[in-house]
Amino acid sequence: MASRINTSFTLIPNQKYRRSNRRSNSYFSDTLGSESQPLSTLGNFKALPLEIFQIILRYLSVKDISMLSMVSKTVSQHIINYISTSSGSKRLLLQDFHNLELPSKRQDSAILEHYRSLGLLFKRCTLLLPTRERLKYIHRILAEVSCFKFNGCAAPIQCLGLPCYGMFLQTLTAGWDELECHRVYNFLCELTDLSRKMQTVVCSKPGSARKLELRIRLFCRSVLLDHWIHQSDSAFWLTRILKPWPMVNQARLLYIIFGPISPQDGQVVWQKMIEEPTDESSLKGLADAIKLLYDTGTKEWTADDVISLIDELSVVPREWLLENNARLLILSGNNICFTFMASKAVNGRAIELAKLIVFLALVCEKELYCMDWAVKMMQKVCKVFSTPVERNNFLQSVASAFACVIMEMLQSVMSGDRDEDDRSFLNLFHLVHAQANFHKEVLYLTMNPLST
Repeated sequence: MASRINTSFTLIPNQKYRRSNRRSNSYFSDTLGSESQPLSTLGNFKALPLEIFQIILRYLSVKDISMLSMVSKTVSQHIINYISTSSGSKRLLLQDFHNLELPSKRQDSAILEHYRSLGLLFKRCTLLLPTRERLKYIHRILAEVSCFKFNGCAAPIQCLGLPCYGMFLQTLTAGWDELECHRVYNFLCELTDLSRKMQTVVCSKPGSARKLELRIRLFCRSVLLDHWIHQSDSAFWLTRILKPWPMVNQARLLYIIFGPISPQDGQVVWQKMIEEPTDESSLKGLADAIKLLYDTGTKEWTADDVISLIDELSVVPREWLLENNARLLILSGNNICFTFMASKAVNGRAIELAKLIVFLALVCEKELYCMDWAVKMMQKVCKVFSTPVERNNFLQSVASAFACVIMEMLQSVMSGDRDEDDRSFLNLFHLVHAQANFHKEVLYLTMNPLST
């Protein structure tokens, strides 16, 4: 017996829609009273006046409103209308970025989580729009928050505005393809005139535009870089910042964004690397950024690019102390350290390389790292030299470099050129111990094979 076919269901038209064909203008202009709207998509809300619907939204959390926006296009449209009202924007766009009454960690996490949820709400509500229309609409809504602007806050260091803006954008753009993210970066550059501001700082004398350097650092870190979970995403945005510029300017920007800052005013400290040996905390940001570009395997950064960037960085604003160079290489990891040293070996810069070995040993001694790491790194670099004569000359250069650096430090101590805390004498003390431990590990390395 033939079965009866149920014809009461709604047929779904077999038609594909392109983003470019969507009517973005009408999406935000329709109202609840429009006769053309499919009121049935409102479900039980269709009997409610718009005012009652918006009152209901006041009792829902941002996450609940976000879930509700996925019910239908019509419901999503009315939520957009609610966001555009003064009461809706006042409720959703929290601006308590300077409130010091609550403990800082609790306040930070609460308001950042709020803007994460708000980013998801906007992501869902604007889903049908082309990327540029989404960004224009979102900018129009967020424009009233002054702390989201590049120069909008008078106290940017104590302000949570830019981190909240960054959290919002990270949630909004998560999962977008690279082409759309390119458009987001270009949109932000146009909005803030970021490229011109960067050109000003990279073409000026370091430190001559301290406030602008600080603003660029805060915007790039808080809005574009700090909130990503996956390294590939952070590398993408850092690449967008650096790649339009020549290598020398890339190094300057990298120092501005990740270099050491003053604990008093947060401004970039340009003389830190050239005046005295620095600590790990001053170099960790730079080392992490270099590892990010090297390890993510992006096609836009080759190993040679990263090594050239380190070379340029080591003379910003002038040539660094070799100890600071050595510390940066150690923090950057074994692969980068070896690649950098091998590059010097291949290019005939054996004397520079030998002196760098001395300061790698000094940093290992100061920081209580295993000295056999420095010896094994030297052994690995020796294999880069193509002939035994070159290897022997390099090893002789290492021994001579130890003697030369010790004599330079001893001369400084004997001349009475001491710091208040005898830093020069202490440095000499560490270097003598570094030499002893370095050669001890060399003896272990050479004698152990003989004993087996």
